[in-house]
Amino acid sequence: MGCSERCKEIKRRRHRKKKMAKLSARSQKATVSEKQFIAAKIRSLTPGAEHIIARLELESR
Repeated sequence: MGCSERCKEIKRRRHRKKKMAKLSARSQKATVSEKQFIAAKIRSLTPGAEHIIARLELESR
């Protein structure tokens, strides 16, 4: 029997949380080009990406 939708959502949320922790840690020491790469990954990962990118100061505008 398959996993319920709630279980899938919880799994996705946990994976996003782990991935964001890794990307946030990498962004601390990243160069400008690496920060753009990290920002692109965050955009593909989560719907609230623009707020996170602004908080981590990955793109200067």
